[in-house]
Amino acid sequence: MSDRDVTLFDYWRSSASYRVRIGLNLLGISYLGAPVDLLSGAQRSEENLARNPQGLVPTLSIDGVELTQSLAILEYLNETRSAGWLPADAVGRARVRALSYAIAMEIHPICNLRVARHAAALGGTPVEDWMKHFITEGLVDFEALLQRQPEGRFCYGDQVTLADICLVPQIYNARRWGVDLGNLARVGVISQRLEVIPAFAAAHPDRVRQQS
Repeated sequence: MSDRDVTLFDYWRSSASYRVRIGLNLLGISYLGAPVDLLSGAQRSEENLARNPQGLVPTLSIDGVELTQSLAILEYLNETRSAGWLPADAVGRARVRALSYAIAMEIHPICNLRVARHAAALGGTPVEDWMKHFITEGLVDFEALLQRQPEGRFCYGDQVTLADICLVPQIYNARRWGVDLGNLARVGVISQRLEVIPAFAAAHPDRVRQQS
């Protein structure tokens, strides 16, 4: 599949987009990157709304369809490409999804920049304080979930799963906002292992920004 067949509409710093870039890289799927500048409001343009009615990123054009919502996109890729990002057993899948959702559905929505800015405008809390509080709280909870699992190289065992794909972008955000990660032992070790994997490294926002 060539990059002419797959287009990813994303923003370099979007953690949801970052997840999908990691997934595509892990599968070796070449794609055309089409930046949507969130700072200029391009996500609310008529063109972007036509492919993503929520006015968000990412949108992945693949297999003749346009898909939105990063976890839905990743599950589609997992199902259609046999990626192995979810365990074969039902309990394992539930646990990996729980880890993934703890980031994508608990931390991410609260720490979306538009949410943090709106909360800051209403209550006078600086955006940085908002981000540090909720990212720290969320990652402490994530560490507790990890501690309940048998120790492996990654979030769930020794193979990369959906949870790992969600973790790395959240760690990037944590560092961006100055969150202290020193007490998160399992999170720290696992994220270090993941970040050196070429597919993860190539998806890093700084790499993507340089290429755009």
